[in-house]
Amino acid sequence: MRLLFSSFWRAVLYCLHPKVILLSFVPLLIAIGAAGMLAYLFWQSAQDALLSFLDASVFVNSLAAWLAAVGLPALKSMLAPLILIVVLTPLVVASTVLLVSTMMTPGLVRMVADRRFPALERRHGASFLASVGWALISCALALVATILTSPMWIVPPLVLILPPAIWAWLTYRVMAFDALADHASSAERQTLLQQHKPTLIVMGFVVGFLGATPSLLWSMGLMAIAMAPLLLPLSVWLYTLVFVFASLWYVHFCLAALQMLRAQHEAEVFVPTRPLTPLEVLPASDMVDAIEMPTNK
Repeated sequence: MRLLFSSFWRAVLYCLHPKVILLSFVPLLIAIGAAGMLAYLFWQSAQDALLSFLDASVFVNSLAAWLAAVGLPALKSMLAPLILIVVLTPLVVASTVLLVSTMMTPGLVRMVADRRFPALERRHGASFLASVGWALISCALALVATILTSPMWIVPPLVLILPPAIWAWLTYRVMAFDALADHASSAERQTLLQQHKPTLIVMGFVVGFLGATPSLLWSMGLMAIAMAPLLLPLSVWLYTLVFVFASLWYVHFCLAALQMLRAQHEAEVFVPTRPLTPLEVLPASDMVDAIEMPTNK
């Protein structure tokens, strides 16, 4: 527990470092550029297609008629953009994790290692391409889990549990692997991930609940649609900061755990030497004679 809380506060303090803050804008600029291009190419066509689908739905038309009767006729026109935002939010989260993992985590690992663990040997248990492949597979699995569990999100307790659980699993898989990729061997990485798995998953849950915070920006309803050009970059930057903090937390925790593992291993294999006594030097047959024969004075 001391290692958990110590690495937590160190990660918080490292997030205030000017270099970390500056690096956090790199994924933001890339995400905004990609989102702007996709919105320019596909947003209107996707919105029109979704409106056509909603217009053909008897349930949506009945709901729109009821809303118009209670004085809210404009909600139907805002339904399509809101649905698109809800659908795209998991993609934004997964993309942010991937960008932080590939573009920032290696630099964060070097910074933490140079400052706290300069003597920790790098055993290169996984390459950069292996880390990218691991992150891509993990993000794809998280998106599949999001799609499969999304119908259950309408149940109030589950909507507070399932999304953070998915992001907890994704954060644990990606951040712990990247934190150990350069310094730990493959065997050391597997040992640490198995030994500290409950703690690493708890860390992921904390990050998962923190990752749900930027989604509150879209809870303003109709105002969120009008402010989407401002809220989208802000939410992406908040997601970036959350996962930068997660990366730093896992780096501090995993490198400290790796140092402790190696120290423990060295203590187990170390056998203290001592000078041999005269009886230990003699052959076994002579030792009996030496013990039985009286010493001549």
